[in-house]
Amino acid sequence: MRDGGRVMNPDAITLLDAGMGKTLSLRGVNIPPTIWSANALIVAPEVVVDVHKENIDAGANLITTNSYGVILSDLAKEKIDNMYGELNVLAGELAQQAIAETGSGQRVSIAGSLPPLNGSYRPDRVLSRKVLEPLYKEQAALLAPYVDVFLCETMSSITEALAALAAAKEVGKPVLVALTLHDEESACLRSGETLEEALTQLLELKPSGVLLNCCLPERISDSMSILATADLDYRGGYANAFTRVPKDWLLDGNKENDGSLTLREDLSPENYSKFVADWLQKGANIVGGCCGTTAHHTQAISQLLDRV
Repeated sequence: MRDGGRVMNPDAITLLDAGMGKTLSLRGVNIPPTIWSANALIVAPEVVVDVHKENIDAGANLITTNSYGVILSDLAKEKIDNMYGELNVLAGELAQQAIAETGSGQRVSIAGSLPPLNGSYRPDRVLSRKVLEPLYKEQAALLAPYVDVFLCETMSSITEALAALAAAKEVGKPVLVALTLHDEESACLRSGETLEEALTQLLELKPSGVLLNCCLPERISDSMSILATADLDYRGGYANAFTRVPKDWLLDGNKENDGSLTLREDLSPENYSKFVADWLQKGANIVGGCCGTTAHHTQAISQLLDRV
């Protein structure tokens, strides 16, 4: 696809960037439990640019806007919901700035992140399509001038995925949908709905691609062969590095298992890239990293791609 002067090619491997939150935290940027990495847009926009640039320098040719935490209801918890439009625009501008400063030009595309709007990994909290679609359309319209493709990320149910996809398509740019899979049940969304059923319904709306994201890399490996058979230009995966996501988890909740999630100790960049190699062998053409990964993981995948 070509949009905004940049190119994604389904006949080549697209390397997506790594997660933003962990690197921001390592840099000392405050990551509050309400607006998460979106806080960096306010207090450290220059660090957001640097993280984008690190991933581009590591080999990424698709970077994601830091808009996953820009959610109207969450901003309201911090009494800054009046900044909603400004922060989405800034997320797009910072991604463009990073590309300009690296001189990568047409080599790098920008994906506009459209997140879950009532809690990640929580299919039980997914709102109706009637409520979701206008919200997604508003965010997509704000990001559209800065991005080449939309990435509906960490969709935990079919309803959530359809709402984000339908709304984003109205804005007129290509749309990728990333489904988050159940940590224990193979080839199922976190809702328990099967990947096959999700693909059947999503394909009716003709997305440019479907990815599997923010779940155990093992679950993506279980499901990639299924995804690869779908009639899509783009299919792929980007896993998180968490040990697990507890049931009924909330980032800003007060239950014992809420808040920051525990990272695995066995997913070094080298080990993570072994999972990526499996996804590529099974038919993926977009790969990268999600929460808990860094530009070091991006570099390890880039080195893998140099060998295949």
